[in-house]
Amino acid sequence: MTKKQKLELTWIGKEERPRLEPRILLEDPELSYHAAHRVTENDIFDNRLIFGDNLLALKALEQEFTGKVKCVFIDPPYNTGSAFTHYDDGVEHSIWLSLIRDRLEILRRLLSEDGSLWITIDDNECHYLKVLCDEVFGRINFVASISWQKVYTSKNSAKHFSAMHDYVLVYAICKEKWNLNQLQRSEKQDKAYSNPDNDHRGPWKATPLHARNYYSQGSYQVTSSTGNVFSPPPGRYWAISKESFDNLQNDGRIWWGKDGSGTPNKKSFLSEVKQGVSPSTMWFYDEAGHNAEAKNEINALALNEDVFITPKPEKLINRILTIATKPGDLVLDSFAGSGTTGAVAHKMGRHWIMVELGEHCHTHIIPRLKKVIAGDDPGGITKAV
Repeated sequence: MTKKQKLELTWIGKEERPRLEPRILLEDPELSYHAAHRVTENDIFDNRLIFGDNLLALKALEQEFTGKVKCVFIDPPYNTGSAFTHYDDGVEHSIWLSLIRDRLEILRRLLSEDGSLWITIDDNECHYLKVLCDEVFGRINFVASISWQKVYTSKNSAKHFSAMHDYVLVYAICKEKWNLNQLQRSEKQDKAYSNPDNDHRGPWKATPLHARNYYSQGSYQVTSSTGNVFSPPPGRYWAISKESFDNLQNDGRIWWGKDGSGTPNKKSFLSEVKQGVSPSTMWFYDEAGHNAEAKNEINALALNEDVFITPKPEKLINRILTIATKPGDLVLDSFAGSGTTGAVAHKMGRHWIMVELGEHCHTHIIPRLKKVIAGDDPGGITKAV
């Protein structure tokens, strides 16, 4: 009997898996830290920073946290030779894939049924990672590939293309059960609304009434108060029926221009649109931060940013946690790096667990978190939350 064939990514050593012995996590009382008092009512003190190999740490977390993590964010080594040496960055693709696969499988078990995974990656391994995540989480549970603008200016010194963005891959444990949160409307979005006719319903914006798609009731003429007759533009149709148009007109929801003789548009009122907006898959630096901003945040804490090649800005993590979690939810980052995930999660009132193997766990993450917990970190998203 032949083995059932399936579409999959293969690599050298894929069938080889490390033997993981059971481990127990032990708290170090000398390193435990609590603020002298609660900075805000949302402060959460039962968080964990684990120093050690993240594969062993994740295995140790399974007994207590299986199915309890709402959001996993990881910023793994990009396999470009630029990350920390203790991650063995720069290894061949097959070893990198095994390293990530072994961790993804445990992360999947830790996530709740309505949980989600967010991974930042560049185009060096992005497409391999996408197929790998399809295998572990199921292609049906792929949610989005977000382009995040990581720099605010291009490099003229680039040999070919100036790399301006990284990717954020998003997966759900069960896409059908996962509900994302809307983002808050920005001032720029609200400025698109005005009130040139002093309508008592407040600011509005003009929305075209015609569409390209055929509509059986979309071919008719309308007449303005000045006597101008309008039909849909060539090749287009009115998007609503004549009856619906008349109802809008009677309710003062048709705009004919300042002099009353222009092409009719629907008045869409700001007060009637939903308060949140659906996230897009293009995140610009002004809304999600950039790498230089992240380095400035570390410098502001009197920490040496040179240890981190591409730290992630607090704005980026804030945006992810805003979409994926609510206050009190548990967030996990098993490649803690500079500790941004824990810092942002704490400021946003989320529980958090981080794992880090490098010595900067002691030299950077702990000092940073102490300032955050004590309310002495004025930077990043502090003022926004």
